[in-house]
Amino acid sequence: MIHTLAAAMSNQLQNTSSLNWLNWNLQDDRNSSPVRTSDLRPVPVNPWDIALCVTGTLISCENAIVIAILFYTPTLRAPMFILIGSLAFADLLAGLGLILNFIFTYMLRSDFVSLISAGLLIAAFSASVCNILAITVDRYLSLYNALTYHTERTVTFTYMMLVCLWLTCIGLGLLPLLGWNCVEDGSTCSVIRPVTKNNAAVLAVTFLLIFALMMQLYLQICKIAFRHAQQIAVQHQFMATSHASSTTKGVSTLSIILGTFALCWVPVAMYALVADSSYPLIYTYATVLPATCNSVINPIIYAFRNPDIQKSLWLACCGCVPSNFSLRPRTSSDV
Repeated sequence: MIHTLAAAMSNQLQNTSSLNWLNWNLQDDRNSSPVRTSDLRPVPVNPWDIALCVTGTLISCENAIVIAILFYTPTLRAPMFILIGSLAFADLLAGLGLILNFIFTYMLRSDFVSLISAGLLIAAFSASVCNILAITVDRYLSLYNALTYHTERTVTFTYMMLVCLWLTCIGLGLLPLLGWNCVEDGSTCSVIRPVTKNNAAVLAVTFLLIFALMMQLYLQICKIAFRHAQQIAVQHQFMATSHASSTTKGVSTLSIILGTFALCWVPVAMYALVADSSYPLIYTYATVLPATCNSVINPIIYAFRNPDIQKSLWLACCGCVPSNFSLRPRTSSDV
């Protein structure tokens, strides 16, 4: 009898202990607890996040090559190459930011690290866009002030301009950490958490203004290039066909640059203006991924097409330059 009563009491204590353990692990998030089952449960990996991480890895590798070439080639110190190096560094940070964002999302989940990741990505991609604008302005000035360009555009002036550019972009990146975020109030979130809707709208409008300025500058570049080609054609009739072909090639290059930039960035900018956090997340991924791909294309457009960088790349890879490779001097038509 005593043994039976003791066994029954033991079973009751075990059941009570099991219920207490279950209640401890399933309690509401509002109660404080050292460990919750939601923290221990593995988060399923989103294929879109994998695509962004792979894109970030590719961005990092490409731009690291560009930076290494510019750093180890003493002859590539002109203002144009400094701007290309700054663009490559911005894209490199953007690629590393995408990788870190993947790590933070699935391994170090907290509001603080999400703010750090968001700030790094905002600063890096803002610097990438601003550096593209700086390169556009530099190309315009090289044609508009062709005679005085090399005396006015000194290396010191270029460095000062880049310092101002980077300080502005770093300031934008610090905004989420300084309180411009939607961590406390999820209703104010934009399509890109933890950026607020107002901040996302400001960034989107700023980008659209930069894109409009780039279009205007490239239109002026085309006009100057055509005018130079016509003047040369009048002076040298026998060279008219070659210069017309060169000018057409330059205009085609500008169209590719602007078209690629627009296809990559305009969708996410427009979407950030009209959408909010209630929209399906897949739309955000579908617009953000092409924007990140712009940093994959930038080294191809601005670095690897340059004959001087191509020569340095050949020397670094195989220690020689192909016999059919020629460093033809760039003209105003070769934008």
